[in-house]
Amino acid sequence: MVSIPARQTGALRELLTGAGYLMRGLGHFRHAPGVMLLGWIPALIVFAVFVTAIVLLGVNLENVVAAITPFADGWSEGAQAVLRLAVGIAVILAAGFLGIFLFTTVTLIVGAWFYERIWMSVERRFGAVPDAGLGFWKGAAVGVTDALRMLVPTVLLGVAVFAVSLVPLVGAALSFVLGALAGGWLLTIDLTGFALTARRLTLRQRRAAVRARRARTTGFGVATYLLFLVPGGTILAMPAAVAGASLLARDLSAPAPPPPAA
Repeated sequence: MVSIPARQTGALRELLTGAGYLMRGLGHFRHAPGVMLLGWIPALIVFAVFVTAIVLLGVNLENVVAAITPFADGWSEGAQAVLRLAVGIAVILAAGFLGIFLFTTVTLIVGAWFYERIWMSVERRFGAVPDAGLGFWKGAAVGVTDALRMLVPTVLLGVAVFAVSLVPLVGAALSFVLGALAGGWLLTIDLTGFALTARRLTLRQRRAAVRARRARTTGFGVATYLLFLVPGGTILAMPAAVAGASLLARDLSAPAPPPPAA
């Protein structure tokens, strides 16, 4: 019988625990249905804008791919078709990665008032609210500032997803995994913003808090990323993601337990 090392089972348990925060966020619909349903409003508005952008990309995908690969114009028809198919898939994967993060960021900024209510309802359910909240304008300003600071690493990760997807045979699978891991990390930082900012953590400190519980935060982020890939999942799951991230943030900011007695 093959035994699994305790470290591996512990990491797996932490991943599953992290994914469980999203399920607990979905469960918050039972406790605060009115507030949670309000979270669909900004998601629907932003989704309509993003659908338009997706349609425009799909209609112009062939032109976009041709603009990226002008060097292939003189190739044989077969080689040109293979290359441009691969590049087209890469563009779609990179656009999906960037689209999920940008959708989440823009929705949180536009719907700051709505999602702050979801965060506060979670805090009240499990204890005292650490802060009265930032308010709409201040919250929007902080959200925009943090989003701009996250823009460069997000674009670089998007470029990495695009580049990895061009690797023959395994590129699409590798880029999907990279997108889920990197996208999950970005989503976790973004979605925990309300709760951790209320606890006076800067963006740098929020990143450190997420890294400190890497397996748990990865489980939550990847589960959210994959659910957001499902058509319509970004709208339906957005309130649950905010609620689940609020629960996760409470644990991330909780004081570490004392070491066991010798």
